[in-house]
Amino acid sequence: MRTHTRRAVLGAGIAAAGGGLLAACSTADQKGSAGHSGHGAADNPAQAPGDYVSPDGPEVAAAEAKRGSGPVRKVALTATAAKLDLGGRTVGSWAYGDELPGKEVRVTAGDTLELTLANHLPEATSLHWHGLALRNDMDGVPDVTQRPVKAGGSFTYRFAVAHPGTYWFHPHSGVQQDRGLYAPLIVEDPKEPLKYDKEWVVVLDDWVDGVDGSTPDAVLAELSKGMGGMDHGSGSGGMDMGGHGGMDHGGMDHGAHSMGGTDKPSPGGPSRMLMGATSKLLGGDAGDVDYPYHLVNGRTPEDPQTFRAKPGDRVRIRFINAGGDTAYRVALGGHTMTVTHTDGYPVAHATTDALLLGMGERYDVVVTAEDGVFPLTALAEGKKRTGLALLRTGGGAAPDASVRPKELDGRLLTADRLKADGQVRLASRTPDRTIRFDLTGSMAKYDWAINGKKYAPSQRYPVRAGERVRLSFRNSTTMWHPMHLHGHTFELPDGGPRKDTAIVLPGRSLDVDLDADNPGLWMLHCHNVYHAESGMMTVLGYRKK
Repeated sequence: MRTHTRRAVLGAGIAAAGGGLLAACSTADQKGSAGHSGHGAADNPAQAPGDYVSPDGPEVAAAEAKRGSGPVRKVALTATAAKLDLGGRTVGSWAYGDELPGKEVRVTAGDTLELTLANHLPEATSLHWHGLALRNDMDGVPDVTQRPVKAGGSFTYRFAVAHPGTYWFHPHSGVQQDRGLYAPLIVEDPKEPLKYDKEWVVVLDDWVDGVDGSTPDAVLAELSKGMGGMDHGSGSGGMDMGGHGGMDHGGMDHGAHSMGGTDKPSPGGPSRMLMGATSKLLGGDAGDVDYPYHLVNGRTPEDPQTFRAKPGDRVRIRFINAGGDTAYRVALGGHTMTVTHTDGYPVAHATTDALLLGMGERYDVVVTAEDGVFPLTALAEGKKRTGLALLRTGGGAAPDASVRPKELDGRLLTADRLKADGQVRLASRTPDRTIRFDLTGSMAKYDWAINGKKYAPSQRYPVRAGERVRLSFRNSTTMWHPMHLHGHTFELPDGGPRKDTAIVLPGRSLDVDLDADNPGLWMLHCHNVYHAESGMMTVLGYRKK
């Protein structure tokens, strides 16, 4: 395999922030893939980066230096085709190694993560570190922060991990995320204030790949044809400026970004277009895709994972929604949950029976284990099917796969009802800049976009380092959208939580504030992978001083 050093590639003038393509490496001796996407101004080394900070520029290096350089944690990861046992059903898919989810990566805040991705897939890929404030050239967005990692190539991601929390990683290439290419990233707090006896990481996912000939690419091809007159996603939907953060007692969003896949739709695959799935929590239409399975840690409800504890144990559960098109309502039968964090940041503790997670969102909770066997149920909101795991602290028969604990219909906690912990709350400040993002499109034409414009790598919405920036979302569609910002967290209104992914309900608005403190080019997109791939993505770009 041929490789390039950072000095050789970037010194040749390939980096072109204005054109949206960069060969990204973090150190002079680091080696990356020799892949080239062939997009944008980067093909012409004579073209200047323009007025925007380059993903590998000195501003990015300075921000990284402030994060420090702690002990190096080295990890090797292989993206490959694999046979995956979902629990009674084996499917062919793509995964990290042969595990689903991929093997957890665990580091301590202050460490430097050095992860080498070997791409054994039949097409190019990448790794995005969802939720992390990291150096821009390691963010893993092909044609924006790095070249795609070509089939047969490899790339080493190296960056400081400054903030503790629950995160995950996945490709930012086509609809690859809706295969088995995802894994948890847990950043431990060296000064952890929580007291607990056990910790579980629970990854939720909607699954279609390899079932009866289906692939995510075939699903996208079907959705892209639209529904003609049967529009369940368009309309001006008069804007409701009320409500905390645009959420109505639990609306959440999901997201992803343009990820060029090449699999051809299987002519034998069944239709996966979902009709009539509705949820009051999500403001109407619940989703586009009829997934045959909903998984908890890669298992179907017929063969669930069992977590074991002793009665009275305090258990920390880290929930991650890695789904492509599904919000999950989660409850642990016979227990209440105390929410401690969302999207990696602490909140004022709040007790609830159930949580609603949009795609890309994470919540940490603490529970005190009761005596017996209890269902941990993830209801696919508006889609009727469920995922399942079990908590066993004693004897007794396990509940049936179809169990629906009463807590699912009890108190439901959503992001708009949480408050940021005082230590992470943003200082009160008038925004220096407000950027409006109208979320547009319809299911009829499947023309999802931001401000009426489909995504292109060259798009830029300018900000400057040091500004307080307000992102003003207006959802003019009749579908909900989980909006995700790379490289930053924003704060929800009225002292709400710090998050990187927030649901914007149909016909509603949501204003969030952030401090522009991480220079580079950063994706902003819906984390419904099919909405994003269809065009609901754009880029925030830092202007040079």
